[in-house]
Order: sequence, then C-alpha cells, then structure tokens
Amino acid sequence: MDIHGDGLITKLNHMVRTRCYRDGAIYAGGFPVADVSEYLADPRNTVWFDVCEPDPKDLEVIREELGLHALAVEDALHPGQRPKLDQYAEHEFLVAYSTDLDPETQELRGHEVGVFLTKTALVTVRADDSFDIEAVIARWDAMSRLASSGVVYLLHGLLDYVVDTHFDTVQQLDQDIDGLEGQLFDEQTSDADLQRRSFALRKSLVNFRRLVLPMRDVVSSLLKHDLGGTDETMVPYYRDVYDHILRVTEWTESLRDLLANIMETRLTVRSNRLNVIVKKVTSWAAIIAVPTAVTGFYGQNLPYPGYQQTWGFWMSTAVIVVLSVGLYVVFRIRGWL
Repeated sequence: MDIHGDGLITKLNHMVRTRCYRDGAIYAGGFPVADVSEYLADPRNTVWFDVCEPDPKDLEVIREELGLHALAVEDALHPGQRPKLDQYAEHEFLVAYSTDLDPETQELRGHEVGVFLTKTALVTVRADDSFDIEAVIARWDAMSRLASSGVVYLLHGLLDYVVDTHFDTVQQLDQDIDGLEGQLFDEQTSDADLQRRSFALRKSLVNFRRLVLPMRDVVSSLLKHDLGGTDETMVPYYRDVYDHILRVTEWTESLRDLLANIMETRLTVRSNRLNVIVKKVTSWAAIIAVPTAVTGFYGQNLPYPGYQQTWGFWMSTAVIVVLSVGLYVVFRIRGWL
C-alpha cells in the first residue's frame, strides 16, 4: 500500500482518501483504513474516508472497523439504489445523487454516492469517480470554521454540494424547456424535431424527479431525529439545505406541468393549422366547382338557351368568372383564403 500526500492512498485498482479532524481542524490524512480504529479511540477525533470503485474485501475491512450492518454494505456494493436514509442500531446509511444534464442530448446523468454515518466517522463509497468528491472537500475546506461539529459538519458539506447540483440541473432544464416553448409557433421547426426534444426533456425530468423528491424526506429525517437539539450550530445550515430542496422540488413540479402544457399546446397548434388547411382546400374546391358545374351544364346533348349560339358561350364564361370571383371575395373576407 502506497501512501501519498493530501490524504490519498492507492491500493490495487482503486483509491482511498482519508482524513481525521480533531478539535475543529485537520489532524491527519493518508492513513490506512486499517488504522481507523486507532484514530476513533480518541473521542476528540472525527474520521472521514472515501472509497472509489470498492470490492467486497474493501468494504469488509470497513465493516469490521466500524461495525457496519451487512445489509447496508450490500447496498453500497450494488449501485442504483434510490435516494434514502436507512437507520441501523450503530450507524446510518445514506444514498444521494449529484446530477448534471448533457447539453447536447438533454439526457440526465446521476452520480451516486453511498454514505455510512456513525457518531465519529463518515465514509463515502463511490462506484466510480463521476461523483465529484473534490468539490465536496472544497466545501469542507471553505467552511472549516464549523469542523468542530464533526460528522454533522461533514455530512452538511456533502448534502450542500448534492443539492447545488440539483439546482444547476433544474435551471438547465428550465432554460431548455423555455427554448422549446419558443419553438411552438416556429414554422421552421419540424414536428419530429420538437417531439424528439420534448420526449428527451420529459424523460430527463421524470428521472430527475425520482432523484430529487426522496431527498426532501432524507433531510427532513436528519433535522427531526439526528440533529434535534444535539448540534444547534448546524441546524440553520441543514434548514437552508432543506429549503433549497423544497425549492428544487417545487420547481421540478412546475416544469413538469409546463412541459405537459407545451405538448398539449403543440397538439392544439397542429389541429388549428390543419383546420386552416382544410378551410383553404375546401374554399378552392368550391371555386373550382363553379366552372366545372357550368361547363358540365353547357356540355349536355340537349338544346338549351344559347345552344350553338355565340352569345351562349359568352354568357357561360361570364357566369364562371362572376361566380368564381364572388366566391373568392367572400372567402377572403371570412379569412378562409
């Protein structure tokens, strides 16, 4: 096992980053996971370590060091869990997702992180490096004045980063949907392109909603049961995170309604356009029917007024012109042509 600076340990094909806080400051970093118990023996210490691309043996070591429940370890080994907060006798297990949106395809990308919480340790488990743990560390370093709050401080930094990515994602979705709304009455935009973009945004919005809504219950549970008077310093910060989650949730619901209205409006526009086309076709058909009817009448084999007479030809021509022009003027006045 090779130990490098800034709390980074390289082992086999994955990395483990470790830190120990004492009395509100970083006390140590880069120590082996097997030494965690030595640091936790001192009640003044709070330990964090991050495992990327773990295998069962890695988590078994962590489980033995922290006394983790087998079901929580199993969940950490199988990505794709829903956002949640599971409570066990000796610890808690949290699953959260940071999110972003592909600017080209409007496809939502969720990056999962599993978190084990004990009274004096926080463990983050990532299936890959898509979840930006460096951004979380930057949050911790920027708010180091709160480090004396221990695990509660570390968890807040992680949740604050996660919710901020939700905010960025919902803002991007809002902008994309606004762009879609602007193309509703654009004659140059094809129905196929608009439907493709609408479907992509609707799919991303549904997936985003699945990742965001459970976070409201997660933070609410933390406020009610875990913080509840044990750390008054951090309570306002968690309330701020909870407020942001509520705003993202409400924004998501409004976007879902807006996207549904856009799709309905598009159908209405197409229906109205079809009605206009039908009216125009019907109007021209009525105009064309006039000369057809007149010439049909004069084409019969029976004698009629003007039969084989020059004035009969001119009379039929006049009838065609007058009726056709009359119908055209009427249809124009009514807006059918």
